[in-house]
Amino acid sequence: MPSALHWTLLALCFVSLILQKTDAQFREWCIADEQTPDDELQKALDWACGKGGADCSKIQVNQPCYLPNTIRDHASYAFNNYYQKFKNKGATCYFNSAAMIADLDPSHHSCKFESVP
Repeated sequence: MPSALHWTLLALCFVSLILQKTDAQFREWCIADEQTPDDELQKALDWACGKGGADCSKIQVNQPCYLPNTIRDHASYAFNNYYQKFKNKGATCYFNSAAMIADLDPSHHSCKFESVP
């Protein structure tokens, strides 16, 4: 007959399996904050695509992330590209308070937002 210790260990194993998350569940994306005014987003977008080093080629005309053609959508793509590219080197998702971390994938249609563990 199993002892109380066996039952406790079995229960702990079961709980740890339930609580264990896959890599996909720990993904995060850096997106434009909905409350940030467009002029602030534009400044942050310009920095991300310029000095920041984000690859903004996919938000150019006729590219997969051009539409919807809004500052907020383009900023989200650029912020996320920068963040994913440099987060393992200490980069943050701040952009002068214009961005925030999201745990839902913002990808849409042919526009795929990268997420690096």
